[in-house]
Amino acid sequence: MKFERVDIEQFFRTYAISAFDVNEDETQIVFSTNLSGRYDVWSMSPTNPYPAPLTARGQLPHDIQFSPTGDYVLVAFDHDGDENAQLYAVSPKGGPLKPLRTAEGRRFMGTHISKDGKRLFYVSDKDNHSFLNGYVYDIDLDVETTLFEGSEGPSYIQAISDDETSFVTTTVFANTYNVTHLHQAGTVTSVTPDETAVHATYEVKFFGDLLYLTTNFGEEFIYFASFDPSTGTFEKRFSVERSDVTSFQLDKANHRAILTVSGSVEDELFAYDLESGVAARIDCPFTVITQVKVTNRGTIFVLGMRDTHPSNLFYLPPGANDWVPLTNNGIMGVSGEELSSAQTVSYRSFDGLEIEALLFPANPATANGYTVVWPHGGPQASERKFYRAFFQYLTYAGYQVFAPNFRGSSGYGATFVKMVEGDWGHGPRLDMVEGIEWLLQSGRAERDKLFLVGGSYGGYMTLLLHGRHAAYFQACVDIFGPSNLFTFVESVPDHWKPMMKQWLGDPAEDAERFVADSPITYLQGMTKPMLVIQGANDPRVVKAESDQIVAALRTQGTEIDYIVFDDEGHGFSKKENEIHAYRKAVEWLDRHRVAGAVEVASP
Repeated sequence: MKFERVDIEQFFRTYAISAFDVNEDETQIVFSTNLSGRYDVWSMSPTNPYPAPLTARGQLPHDIQFSPTGDYVLVAFDHDGDENAQLYAVSPKGGPLKPLRTAEGRRFMGTHISKDGKRLFYVSDKDNHSFLNGYVYDIDLDVETTLFEGSEGPSYIQAISDDETSFVTTTVFANTYNVTHLHQAGTVTSVTPDETAVHATYEVKFFGDLLYLTTNFGEEFIYFASFDPSTGTFEKRFSVERSDVTSFQLDKANHRAILTVSGSVEDELFAYDLESGVAARIDCPFTVITQVKVTNRGTIFVLGMRDTHPSNLFYLPPGANDWVPLTNNGIMGVSGEELSSAQTVSYRSFDGLEIEALLFPANPATANGYTVVWPHGGPQASERKFYRAFFQYLTYAGYQVFAPNFRGSSGYGATFVKMVEGDWGHGPRLDMVEGIEWLLQSGRAERDKLFLVGGSYGGYMTLLLHGRHAAYFQACVDIFGPSNLFTFVESVPDHWKPMMKQWLGDPAEDAERFVADSPITYLQGMTKPMLVIQGANDPRVVKAESDQIVAALRTQGTEIDYIVFDDEGHGFSKKENEIHAYRKAVEWLDRHRVAGAVEVASP
């Protein structure tokens, strides 16, 4: 029996898992998923992995944690993508939410729960919009007290000691520069040897008499280290050449750390013995790791994915070699042979800098000769071998996808990632242009068969490339991208603003560069058909960024379509909206591919 080929909806009916936690006795897993079409908290048992909902809010949880005592689950929900996470408790059996900390229009972040489950430690912008304050909330007494007041830069709680006499904070000045301090017995101590040196500390945990942390202090790449508060001794423990130790979990039962090590486009997992210093690689059935949890008995739970497989939960029992899958998210109606595995390629940019990229080949059975060029978001992020439904549908439908990790991308060392700071629109833009030329000169793409699609910073780059290099593209799709750096820098969330000068620049001091790097400067160059997609509640790239570019392009007569989702923010939290947005994007490309072919064929 023959069946019709699937369409884009089947690719986007792959359900996401965004976060999870496991209770102390490993009898229950709670996780955030859009299994119903909207995000909520769901639950299952490792021995009976059939999910059941715990909440029915239909909103994205930003945080999920079991209380150590197991009597409640802490959940941080926002509303329609506004990212203003509010703290609630829900019974492990599910049911009504109990509000714990709420403040209209404000958010609660980085929550830690005391060992007895009776106190919450967190930061919020409710009283200190720019720099954040730290708080302790006693659940039984319904009393909140201030732990610290942030200043100079937004400050976050990294760790709380078991006896609650010490805590660690990180004050952020940029994505690549922060200062981390231990607060203990009335003293404040840097956990790295020189807090004035420009570096970053990413994760800190207490264990016994030591602090363990990940940092790039004094080096290009992030490594695993320890700090002894009693002696002030800082020690580098473990690193992998040209890779970052991006996160770790402590396996206290076996006195080891489970380390996530990120190369440029793939992740690996290592077990590091805290006493001997010996590390062993753990074989994994996934290439990108989203989250790791290690239980008290040493079971490793992982949320992971591959470029051809969506997010799934796995666990590795103590002493075992084979991972046990807990979920089986996949793509209905499509075989593995019909999916596109990413190829890692590289090329030299305009100044000789080597740029790595992922190339997703089109399905040979449907290849149409067109390439979709994708500048990733961030910008201090990277395109990696994780699952994108959009990419897999494009390749299934015959498009090739090209995704460069331009300068400023993470995973290539501190120097590389800092290259985008104060240079959003020159170096990265030319890296993209050189990548396109490399595609063309190497015969991997045809000059009259290129499309351009990007979201967030990738949307900004889409607009900028359209305005300055329109001749390359047949049509463009901008998904919530900044259009005007002057208005963008003033409209970001309050606690981002202290970091904007180093990240982007100062609109007064750098006015000439802001003009040169703002897509709206190049309106007359935007001659190709463009689709713009925006969430009305986006707190990062506000709707006005898309409104102004759309209005200006309509005035000058550029072919443009504009879709606004009233119940979304910076991304898609509702499956029906996600499907609608990307269906329209693919229809836009298909329409202008056909139109371009007719135009070329005409005498």
